[in-house]
Amino acid sequence: MIINERELANAAAALADKRVPLTAPERHLISRRVTISATTLRKLRTEIRAGGDPLGDAFCRVRSAEERRGQGATYTPTAIVRAMLSWAAGEATRPKRVIDVGAGSGRFIIEAARTFLKADLVAVESDPLAALLLRANANVLGFTKRLSLEVRDYRDFTLPRINGSTLFIGNPPYVRHHAIPTEWKAWFSSAGRSLGFAASELAGLHVHFFLRTRQLAQTGDFGVFITAAEWLDVNYGSVVRKMLADGLGGTAVHVIDPRAEPFPGTLATGAITCFRVGNRPERLTIRSVRSLEKLNSLSAGKSVNWSEAEKSSRWSTLIRQAPRPRSGEIELGELFRVHRGQVTGCNRVWIAGDMATELPRRFLRPTITKARELIAAGDVLSSATNLKRVVDLPVNLGELRDDEREAVARFLAWAKKMEADESYVAKHRRSWWAVQLRAPAPILCTYMARRAPAFVRNFAGARHVNIAHGLYPIEPLSDELLMAITRHLNATASVSSGRVYAGGLIKFEPGEVSRLHVPDLSMLSAAP
Repeated sequence: MIINERELANAAAALADKRVPLTAPERHLISRRVTISATTLRKLRTEIRAGGDPLGDAFCRVRSAEERRGQGATYTPTAIVRAMLSWAAGEATRPKRVIDVGAGSGRFIIEAARTFLKADLVAVESDPLAALLLRANANVLGFTKRLSLEVRDYRDFTLPRINGSTLFIGNPPYVRHHAIPTEWKAWFSSAGRSLGFAASELAGLHVHFFLRTRQLAQTGDFGVFITAAEWLDVNYGSVVRKMLADGLGGTAVHVIDPRAEPFPGTLATGAITCFRVGNRPERLTIRSVRSLEKLNSLSAGKSVNWSEAEKSSRWSTLIRQAPRPRSGEIELGELFRVHRGQVTGCNRVWIAGDMATELPRRFLRPTITKARELIAAGDVLSSATNLKRVVDLPVNLGELRDDEREAVARFLAWAKKMEADESYVAKHRRSWWAVQLRAPAPILCTYMARRAPAFVRNFAGARHVNIAHGLYPIEPLSDELLMAITRHLNATASVSSGRVYAGGLIKFEPGEVSRLHVPDLSMLSAAP
């Protein structure tokens, strides 16, 4: 068994076509001190020819899940790969060229080689070790001559024009915006503007890949990607939704239940997105899939008029219709406006530490900063004594009293040294130092956890940052009703109403909290 990266690289190099030169990063991985036995190589060839991916499986063993998660490297199950290629094969156009946008060990490009026997094959992969695995698989399966392998970032990849259509396919890497370098965020924002789209720098790497595809593709091209499903609803995902409505030409979205493990080892909802560039149909096909066996050729689903999809800011509501309230029930949104807490932009500065001790106490707000603080509280948060404070300075520093100015000035000078003024959030505030926490909400609830949301009656008057939601009554409600609603929600809210993201975290966006059901006010008032 292959037990480390050096052995894996040497095994792949031994299986690859020796006539094709390796890139310098690939050569760097190979060690002359490591010898792979003929028996091991023979076994690997046999498994590859039988349809397996022993090198990709070894890659997932020798690199920890945490390490691969940081690189966005998840290797796609065979059932998903075949379903996506089956959809592509059923299209009216046969591709002259197939591009795997984040190739890994080559699972998509291998299936494409089998499906489209005359197509040119292009694989783009930034990880030199994964590129070696792909070279080995291509040589063993006999399509090296048809393959062009680019060991580079897909966003830096250029594509020559051809006479004929191109199929874009693959599993774009999932990397959150925190780990994306500033220069690539700037590229994303600029590229979006050049195409007429507002592209938030909070977008994950998979969204960057959609945008690069929109830049490269020509009318008549088509594609199918599997990604994390969060772009369906989050604000930064609007650029994908708008691209699919516009030039990318979205045809279908198939949302895969996290329990089906579309990304092995990561409990997250998947989305398979099909598109025809410049040829958007009048209606979008959408559906929810509970098991990989139900994928088939990605032909089933509910038909939604594009005008409805374009108006919706949350596409999951098109796919998963919330059950209607039963007799005597109403949606929570009829009673409350649900607001996520404020983003500080730099927690290490704005969540008060030693440097904030001299600040006037009126600017240090007791605040819920971790979900576990709400979960531990039970139904009632009665005291803010143990909560952290968030620095909440006014937008206009001219409001400060004379005796407050010096302490605030010292704190802001330190905050600048900590680059709190350089964050994306700070640059988009009216004043970079003004977090502007919302007023205390009568009821608070967790936003993301590995459980159903916890609802807490906020007697302590605590504020909340973006790890929680605040429920603000549209009309005044009595303490008794607020308490009854809190207890009812804790007793009835379930994980099935939220969405599962990478790592098994269950998110409840404001809209999903608003759609939870509670008894109408007359029934709540009559409750003992």
